[in-house]
Amino acid sequence: MRKFIVILMVVLIMTATLTAEEITGLQIIESVYNRPTGQDQEGDLTMTLINSRGDERVREIKQFLKDFGDMEKKIMFFLSPADVRNTSFMNWSYDEVGKDDDQWIYLPALKKVKRISSDSKSDYFMGSDFTYDDLGDRHPSSDSHIILREETVDGEDCYVVESIPKEEEYMYSRTITWIVKDKWIGKKKEFYDEDDDLLKTLTVKEVEKIKNYLIITYSEMHNVQKDHKTTMILKNIAIDTGISDNKFTERMMKRGM
Repeated sequence: MRKFIVILMVVLIMTATLTAEEITGLQIIESVYNRPTGQDQEGDLTMTLINSRGDERVREIKQFLKDFGDMEKKIMFFLSPADVRNTSFMNWSYDEVGKDDDQWIYLPALKKVKRISSDSKSDYFMGSDFTYDDLGDRHPSSDSHIILREETVDGEDCYVVESIPKEEEYMYSRTITWIVKDKWIGKKKEFYDEDDDLLKTLTVKEVEKIKNYLIITYSEMHNVQKDHKTTMILKNIAIDTGISDNKFTERMMKRGM
């Protein structure tokens, strides 16, 4: 009887271990990547750049997104201040494995749409702490993902996942993301530079539920090496309004919203 109990306990322990290991790092990141946010979305985005002295530069942006099934398109129109007004940025993210995002920027002073090259995706976007690559939607298969541990952040249980890029020349040596269980939202993300030193941290501060979709409405990117921050606040959000496919074109970038 005692031998049976010991065997039963071993089986239960093994079952519990297997249950804990059922989900993989890749599956967690795929759940984040595939989290539904509606067929289309528009909103008013306030981007605030904050330097080490606390000085602020505020930029007002109108943003549109649309899911086309095998890709997601996003376009941003800068409304103010005057020095960036009428600038626009467009990103197309593909579900196809191995296919990089396509990105374009329109600079009104040049009256020309410029395609962002692969070599330029590590550049910082409009003086912010987000690179062009950060504004895209990195495919889960581009990295190797490992669950490091589980932690509680602001009262929410999170998986902590380390992602290491498969390509050697990628701008980050690795990232570590705290992902809220069941919600599949990255609560915090650390970016490490080529020397594996902490470069910057992205923190999601507010999430709003709109039409049963969880939408990130307030986030902050902090470049710890430069002590510079960029906050993104999204307001006046409208989802599934039937945004025209023609909104996401180079012609619209020049024309404005």
